[in-house]
Amino acid sequence: MADRQLDLVYGGAANGLMGAVADSVLAGGLRVIGVIPKGLDRVEFAHPRLTERIDVRTMHERKAVMADRCDAFVALPGGFGTMDELFEAITWRQLAIHSKPIGVLDVAGYYAPLVAWLDGAVAQGFAPSAVRAGLVIDADAGRLLDAVLGGG
Repeated sequence: MADRQLDLVYGGAANGLMGAVADSVLAGGLRVIGVIPKGLDRVEFAHPRLTERIDVRTMHERKAVMADRCDAFVALPGGFGTMDELFEAITWRQLAIHSKPIGVLDVAGYYAPLVAWLDGAVAQGFAPSAVRAGLVIDADAGRLLDAVLGGG
């Protein structure tokens, strides 16, 4: 992200994979915007060096603010929160609430079961093929960013 001069909008945590991404973006001299629901900053250990911190009341408000402030969605390997955010971005795109690109960083095949499920949902008529076709999935972060942002 720093090599491509991309700011970061995310949940605001200092720990884990996203904390490391935030540190890298900050080290590149770029903006890091954290969106944190009331009370969750104690659980997620809010990043102390955020360029901008946006406090919100609920997780729903958090996702709406992040969606509004971003140019694209990119899911890194993660757990339930990541899946919640990814599927909401996909659903909102399907419902034409946004038209922003969505990327999935599939490190070491982490998302292979999800990709198989998505392909099965399309094959069985539960999901539109256009929405699935609009998801950019790659194991290489640089290629993924280039594809999501139209540079590759």
